Amino acid sequence: MKAVRGDQLLKRHAENPIITPSMLPGADATFNCGQTMYNGKTILLVAIDWVKGGRLTGEGGNDEGASTETRVAESDDGVHFTFRDKPLMDFRGTCLERYTRRILDTRVTKIDDTYYIVFPGQGGFGPCGVLARTKDFETAEPMGIIALPPNRVPCLFPEKIRGRYARIDRPGHTPSGPGDMWVSYSPDLLYWGDHRFLTSSYVRWTRTKMGPTPPIKTKEGWLVIIHGVQTPCSGNVYRLGALLLDLEDPTRIIGRTRSWILAPTEPYEILGNVLNVVFACGAIADYDQDRLRVYYGCADTSIGLATCRLSDLVAMCIEEA
Repeated sequence: MKAVRGDQLLKRHAENPIITPSMLPGADATFNCGQTMYNGKTILLVAIDWVKGGRLTGEGGNDEGASTETRVAESDDGVHFTFRDKPLMDFRGTCLERYTRRILDTRVTKIDDTYYIVFPGQGGFGPCGVLARTKDFETAEPMGIIALPPNRVPCLFPEKIRGRYARIDRPGHTPSGPGDMWVSYSPDLLYWGDHRFLTSSYVRWTRTKMGPTPPIKTKEGWLVIIHGVQTPCSGNVYRLGALLLDLEDPTRIIGRTRSWILAPTEPYEILGNVLNVVFACGAIADYDQDRLRVYYGCADTSIGLATCRLSDLVAMCIEEA
C-alpha cells in the first residue's frame, strides 16, 4: 500500500510563488525555467515576457521582432533568487538568429563539465530543437538545430548510454496524437538517429499531449518528470507525472505514475496568462537528502517550488506501473 497518494506527493513551498514578475520591473511573466546546480548555487533559466509601450513583447504580443528572453536567476538556499542583469543567450548575428528571437522553456543537462541547454526555436514553421552550451552561465554558445519542426522538447540524458549520447523527445503530430515520445542516439549531440518509440498517452490526464524533461539517474532507473495535458470543455489543464526507464535500455519503461503528482489547484496556478498550468522543464535531485526539487511554471506567469522524497517518487512509479 502506498504511503502517499500521487496527488499529495509533491509539497508546495510555503512561500510560493517564489518568483513573480514583480521581481523585474516591466516584466509581465517570469515562467517555465530550466534548472540545475552550479558551484553550490541553484540556477534557474527563467523565461521572461516584457511589457513595453503597453504591449507584450512575448507570445501574443504585437511588436515587430517580439522576443521572450531567458535570464539566469541564482540562489544560495534554493528559495530566494536574484536575477542577473542581462539575458544568458543572445544569438543575434549568428546563423541561429532567425530561430532564437524567443528563448523559453529551456531544458538543462550537465554532461561532464558542460551544461547543455535545449529550447524550442521559432522560425515561422513550428518549433525546432535548438542546442546551446555553457560552462559558467555567463556566456552561452549556440551549437545548432538538433530536431526538425514540429519538435519543441528534446531532453538530453546526463551521460552516454552504451557509448552514445541519448535523448527523449516529442516529435510532431502522429497518428496517436501529439504526445508520443521517442528515444534516439547520437555520436556528437548534433546528429541524431536510431530512433526508438518510447510511449504515447497512457492515462486520461495525458490524453491531449505530454512531454519529457531531462532524465535524472537513480539506482532503480532514469526518472523523468513529465507534463500531461487534458482538454475538458473548460480548456487545457496541465499536470505533472513521472516515468522510470531502464538504465541500460531507456526505451524500456519499468515504472510510471498513473496518478498525477501535481495539478493546478492554487490561485497562482489556476489564474494567469494561461489558465490551469503547472509546467516543469526539469528537476533537481539532492541525493544526500533524498530530496527532489521541482521548479515549475504557474499559469505561464510565475514560478513555484514543490518537493518530495526522491525515493518516494521512484517507489510510486514502480507501484503504479
